[in-house]
Amino acid sequence: MATLISATELHQRLKAGRRTVVLDVRWVLGRTDGNLEYLAAHLPGAVFVDLPTELADHAQAGQGRHPLPTRERFQESARRWGINDGDTVVAYDNSGSMAAARVWWMLRNAGLDSVYLLDGGLTAWRAAGYPVESGEVTPDVGNVMLAEGSMPVITELEAGQWHRKGVLLDARAGERYRGEVEPIDPRAGHIPGAVSAPTTGNVRTDGTFLPAEELRQRFAELGLDQSSNLAVYCGSGVTASHEIAALEIAGYRAALYPGSFSQWSNNDANDVAVGSAPIEEPTGGPSGTSTVAGSSVGA
Repeated sequence: MATLISATELHQRLKAGRRTVVLDVRWVLGRTDGNLEYLAAHLPGAVFVDLPTELADHAQAGQGRHPLPTRERFQESARRWGINDGDTVVAYDNSGSMAAARVWWMLRNAGLDSVYLLDGGLTAWRAAGYPVESGEVTPDVGNVMLAEGSMPVITELEAGQWHRKGVLLDARAGERYRGEVEPIDPRAGHIPGAVSAPTTGNVRTDGTFLPAEELRQRFAELGLDQSSNLAVYCGSGVTASHEIAALEIAGYRAALYPGSFSQWSNNDANDVAVGSAPIEEPTGGPSGTSTVAGSSVGA
């Protein structure tokens, strides 16, 4: 299954009248103006998706900052976006697909095969000279029937043990992985054993994904091969979905830890490692590396 669609390919689909549901998922951590940006200008016919309320279920205590919604709640949202069984869905944002990847992963997990990320998002669409429109789009309610479990996931317990049987990638910025800064979670650092692989390394400066061969080279330099047993986390399961998309482009299949560091760091029973190494050595590890259990580190 292809992961990406180009602006040209999407424009041709829409121009030909081929059934396509376009989802606008503009969201960035710490900002709340995604809907305002959408109302000002979006792809023709695009429906706005509110990530905090439609792609997460905050009623689930202890499951992290953006717990996955139940299948029933997600199906209700998907139908509200106008998705019918058999539709092709294209998701985009204006941040290198970092937010759009969340709904891409969730729809793929729900059993939809024809789901794509618009490579380069709104920037690529505008750069190609294609039109945008303003205002709210309210489609007819769809009839899609969603399943669940089509994409692999791991639990909090499995995340802590994953380095013993595979590779656990941390998709957050390097400074958060090292514990130098933590803007939102209660403790700074990373899950012991995790390897730093910032999601920003998957895209060019224009927000398009690196070619498959360059992504394969990047992941190979992190110690991955085709036999690697892979799982990914981030702060709350959003950008980890982007990492999984990049891995898929490169030919890998990886599991998602949905609760991610927001769940892990809120559980005082979990150790948190700081520094550039995945885990401290028995002797105390390299200089600047330590493991902190049940305490605050950094911001």
